[in-house]
Amino acid sequence: MLNTDGVTCPAWIRPIRNTIWTKERGRKMSKSRHTEAQIIAALQQVEAGRTAEDVSREQGVSEHMIYAWKAKYGGMEVSEAEEVKHLRDENARLKKLVAELSLDKDMLQSVIRKNSLGS
Repeated sequence: MLNTDGVTCPAWIRPIRNTIWTKERGRKMSKSRHTEAQIIAALQQVEAGRTAEDVSREQGVSEHMIYAWKAKYGGMEVSEAEEVKHLRDENARLKKLVAELSLDKDMLQSVIRKNSLGS
């Protein structure tokens, strides 16, 4: 059996669908199969009086996921949710940039220290 990299792996190893690996921690993170619009529409159905069980069955997720969505997206409109997602992505990008620059600075300072000691 070939995995996504084209490398042969044993038959008992199944590729995991909709999963990405984070480089920083080596953990699996599920990619959402639902858009913000679908999530908010499902939450609006629950707020309108449908049971979380019915909505979760219709969406193909667990009832627990409906409550997790409610904690994350409760009371938001679609545009607000998309803006929050965009801001989170931008924040992650900026944090990564700061970390890389801090490493560069530390590396340059250690080179300067070594050169000043050797002179």
